[in-house]
Amino acid sequence: MLTPDMKRVIEEQRLGFLATASPDGTPNVSPKGTFVVLDDRTIAFGEIRSPGTLRNLRTNPRIEVNFVDLFVRKGYRFAGTATVVERGEAGFVFLLPKLRSALAHRIRAIVTIAVTNALPLTSPAYDDVKTEGELRRAWTARLRMLQPNERFEE
Repeated sequence: MLTPDMKRVIEEQRLGFLATASPDGTPNVSPKGTFVVLDDRTIAFGEIRSPGTLRNLRTNPRIEVNFVDLFVRKGYRFAGTATVVERGEAGFVFLLPKLRSALAHRIRAIVTIAVTNALPLTSPAYDDVKTEGELRRAWTARLRMLQPNERFEE
């Protein structure tokens, strides 16, 4: 069951890193930016241009996705079974509005994931007694350094 904090992280981050396996067993990781929580046991994303991901899921529907708040270096990993709902299938029209995506017109399929296992992810930095606030400040500073011409507000 997805906890309120798991749902929060998915809704806030929206970008999940999805792992599938190709038919020959080769791992495949692909970022997806349209994730939503459907209910206490199901998450979903809209497939826009990932034919390899869909091919992999049709062969092997086992899937894992990770969401990480890069500022506090915490998140969750979710494993489960995927179902691909293509545009034109009955469930697609029901699911599409739930994605709340500006890219909805480009979504070719919606992949739902029945979550069977959910585990927290944390950085080894917490092993060194770093606080969430310390990590947030450090990673905010790093982002500012990487984008010196951009103005970020705290």
